[in-house]
Amino acid sequence: MQLAQALAPQRRIEIVSVDSAQVYRGFDIGSAKPSAEVRAVVPHHLIDLREPQQTYSAGDFVRDALAAIHDIRARGHVPLLVGGTMLYFNALLRGMASLPPADAALRARLDARGAELGWPALHAELAAVDPVAAARIHPNDPQRVQRALEVYLASGRPISDWQRDTRPAHGLVFERWALLPTDRAGLHARIAERFTAMMAEGLLDEVRALRARPGLLASAPSLRAVGYRQLWGYLDGPPSAAGLERALGSAVAATRQLAKRQLTWINADPGWRRVDPFDAQAVREELTAMQTVCRCFG
Repeated sequence: MQLAQALAPQRRIEIVSVDSAQVYRGFDIGSAKPSAEVRAVVPHHLIDLREPQQTYSAGDFVRDALAAIHDIRARGHVPLLVGGTMLYFNALLRGMASLPPADAALRARLDARGAELGWPALHAELAAVDPVAAARIHPNDPQRVQRALEVYLASGRPISDWQRDTRPAHGLVFERWALLPTDRAGLHARIAERFTAMMAEGLLDEVRALRARPGLLASAPSLRAVGYRQLWGYLDGPPSAAGLERALGSAVAATRQLAKRQLTWINADPGWRRVDPFDAQAVREELTAMQTVCRCFG
């Protein structure tokens, strides 16, 4: 996001957020949401669209992103999509599958089994019938595990097969860059430093404020966001330095796992231009390339 913001003032660029946490109001520090001052200089889209107790899907993102892209282009500006929610990127690039409709009774049965056996057990069941989908879904992601199993049980066809048949309807072509650090230890150190900085900025108080919102429960999709769910869990129990330390350790570990899944998404797709963010010369060269692309499309 910082690289995009550095580029934007030089061209007629507006940023479209591709971040599943930034769409929620009140999820500011933990999502690294750009400040009001930054947004006053560089227009940002798809931020603060929902209350935390509401839902926001990949389909919602595709609809809203396309609307933002068309509006930006109509002004003669260049849309720059920035973020790390690879599910959203993939839905926009590849299109949305026409999946079987939700089955409330089947979903309730899966919820009950997930509560009884644990979602990792249901993830193992998914891996047996749809290893492709299971490889993309974290064992502790109840919503996606449930939906993948629901589609398979309702149709007899793996969700990965349904998704393989998708085609984007928008006809847009995207130039794509991915920041892929080659120094894994350096990446892990940056993740820990970033979380320490967010705590210093008041992330724990931000989670406390979210807990005070009427109707917001721990099961809300918004609270799957890394960092928020771990601190929410900490606040469920008695306050203690040891408990907070465990929550912070879990949040850092979960962020590492998220980064690993993002790398898996990108490495499976040769369409991304890869640049090491720790290589200053490479970043400068790719920034020049981005500027050239913006001149062509602006």
